[in-house]
Amino acid sequence: MQLRSDWSRREVVDASALEWTPSPAAGVERKMLERDGDEVASATSIVRYAPGSRFDNHVHALGEELFVLEGEFCDATGRYGPGRYIRNPPGSSHAPWSDTGCVLFVKLRYFDPDDLVRVVVHTREEPWLPGLVPGLSVMSLHDFRTTHTALVRWAPNTYFNPHRHYGGEEILVVQGTFEDEHGRYPVGSWIRSPHLSQHKPFSREGCIILVKTGHLITDAEAAA
Repeated sequence: MQLRSDWSRREVVDASALEWTPSPAAGVERKMLERDGDEVASATSIVRYAPGSRFDNHVHALGEELFVLEGEFCDATGRYGPGRYIRNPPGSSHAPWSDTGCVLFVKLRYFDPDDLVRVVVHTREEPWLPGLVPGLSVMSLHDFRTTHTALVRWAPNTYFNPHRHYGGEEILVVQGTFEDEHGRYPVGSWIRSPHLSQHKPFSREGCIILVKTGHLITDAEAAA
């Protein structure tokens, strides 16, 4: 399956408008945002566990990245409520479940093979640091080589400078409404902008966004 898998294209998806589709595990459904491959795929999805549902043990050959949006996600390492950010490195395995049900933002098979450190961040307990402009606060979640992942909080009526993204940018709107000159993106919006794209973002309402930069670059682009 090829779904929004061309990194040279800008993509905007309102996840709230997508239908839930079944996964191989009973009670686990997903909304596919991008996908390159069949059941084993590089994929970005919103995943929903019904109460009591679970996956059999499986290996993440090229890693798994999770952000818990609602409910409680569980595996043998612990229980993770809303706002937990988890990176399970290449070669890791688990048999996850949810007693209460949960909704997750999930990225599969995007890790650098050398990025082998497991990361768990309790974002509702970590401090926010000042951003580059007044009204902007940042919580760094993970950095590896050119890839940077963070939560960014925008106070109402915060405006950022025009800037260009080396290696592209991917955004999930977690709260509020994010905006730029291209459009207005309410909670649940997913935006992927290609290598060297530029925009001038702002938020009149205020918002929190999950942001990843530097990972949408091909070997040819990196060598150019």
